[in-house]
Amino acid sequence: MKKTFLGLVATIGGIISSAAQSTLIPFNADYYHLVERYEIRRGKFSEHLMMSVKLLERRGVAALADSILKEKRFPLSRSDRFNLFYLLNDNSEWADTTNDKNKYPLLGTFYRFTPDLYRVDVKDFNLHVNPVLYVGIGTATGLDRRAFINTRGAEMRGLIAKRVGFYTYLVDNLMLPPPYVMAYIENNKAVPGEGFWKTRTESGVLDNRGVAVLTARGYIAFDILKNIMSFQLGHDKQFYGNGYRSLILSDFAANYLFARFNTRIWKVNYTNTYTQLTAEAIGTNRVYPKKYAVFHHLGINITDHFNVGLFESVVYGRRDGYKNDTFDLSYLNPIIFYRWVEQQVGSNDNSIIGFDFRWNLLKRLQLYGQFVLDEFKLSEARAAEGWWGNKHGFQGGVKYINALGINNLDLQAEYNAVRPYTYSHFIDASLSNHTHFNQPLAHPLGANFREWIGIVRYQPLPRLTLSGKFIYAKQGLDRQGENWGSNIFLDNTTRQQEYGNRIGQGVATTLLFGDFTASYQLWHNLFIDFKQVFRRLQSQEASRNNNLSFTFLALRLNIAQRLHEF
Repeated sequence: MKKTFLGLVATIGGIISSAAQSTLIPFNADYYHLVERYEIRRGKFSEHLMMSVKLLERRGVAALADSILKEKRFPLSRSDRFNLFYLLNDNSEWADTTNDKNKYPLLGTFYRFTPDLYRVDVKDFNLHVNPVLYVGIGTATGLDRRAFINTRGAEMRGLIAKRVGFYTYLVDNLMLPPPYVMAYIENNKAVPGEGFWKTRTESGVLDNRGVAVLTARGYIAFDILKNIMSFQLGHDKQFYGNGYRSLILSDFAANYLFARFNTRIWKVNYTNTYTQLTAEAIGTNRVYPKKYAVFHHLGINITDHFNVGLFESVVYGRRDGYKNDTFDLSYLNPIIFYRWVEQQVGSNDNSIIGFDFRWNLLKRLQLYGQFVLDEFKLSEARAAEGWWGNKHGFQGGVKYINALGINNLDLQAEYNAVRPYTYSHFIDASLSNHTHFNQPLAHPLGANFREWIGIVRYQPLPRLTLSGKFIYAKQGLDRQGENWGSNIFLDNTTRQQEYGNRIGQGVATTLLFGDFTASYQLWHNLFIDFKQVFRRLQSQEASRNNNLSFTFLALRLNIAQRLHEF
């Protein structure tokens, strides 16, 4: 029997009995860093937060900030107090303590409370409505006109009787990003992080006028069992892991339809997410073929400071004579090993398993890591002859809070490595590779790379944040008609060789990426950003070499920075 994904999740949502439910915080690396740093400083894991699976619930973030202010676990700098009240004001429906009342509301109705343009807080109904704005202009090497971004829209969230949560976000984007991003759009037929897009020319030719994109997110949320099991259904993106990058599921690709169950009991947090993805997104006036991905993550707090997570995922599609939208009911089982299911249904689906960990030390440090295993054969690993099918990735990193005894100076170092052909697949590869809307679901570089990341964040004043990011990567790319394992969209049966495979094979390429950003928060969630980016790409083939300098000044309200760090 065939059922569409939408039909299945609608049925699930319709039979749920609900209790108090929190909405989720949109993914924003800067915002989530604040939450992570205060959990590290608190000295033990938070009861209502599972940092390895993001998006985070607002009630959990508010509880963390409230507990630090009330328990007075450590001395707070001016910037710390500012940040904690920022988090509380931003999640005021769950906060015990706020300082968000505005003495001078606009027309007596708008901005009566500092964070929100319009807020309703009455019995059985809570509503927050806010504008979204992101306007900026810059210069970039190789661009004969100004780079720019022009984003306008609104977001809304609320609670009904504290039983049903809802969130919606809609913005229209016009943008001309730096040339290397435009090249990515041309090559992949995708705008990083976005779904359907259009050129700004009637002919459809991509030129220096840039692109137009409509971005929408939205979901509803319930608690199935109060404070134990929650459920969300809608469109958004998620992030699995504790690093700056994720090797299983990141925020790099477009939003997608998801149904997520999260169960928290004792020291265990279990998340299972069902998603509907787009296999190929080329052309217009056609229904894009669909595929599906299911993610399971089981996190266990071994102690109050040490957490281990186990995860598995499967990406698959079913091609038949009519359409590609068959959802396999076998994968609905939330507590079964997917490799077994894959074998039982006689499929060639793409399963990945792995683990992650985080270890908070001395209220200043966090060690973290992630390991993904796409395919493995012990005999080949013992032979150590570089068999192509031993596909895996590794991440290791450290975060250092209040580094060197300097308040609000945070450092992070991270290493990522992924072997050739990881995430790719065979036989109708587009229906089973680890991609969505022509973009990788995990790391933006795909596979066949090593990467080193260093991040410095410093908040010398409560409203001023300075950050520097340095990325160095070595990757092997393909020549025309070749497949050395970096391009995860290719059918891996077209691989160049069976043995002798190693990270960096193919056309040796190095990427050096630097980003310095100064952000000043003029008002709650209203930022002015100055950004300077340097990007240097060096290749064995001189025609691929590219050096870029990008300077950008922007004003943004209720939206994260748009980053292109690849």
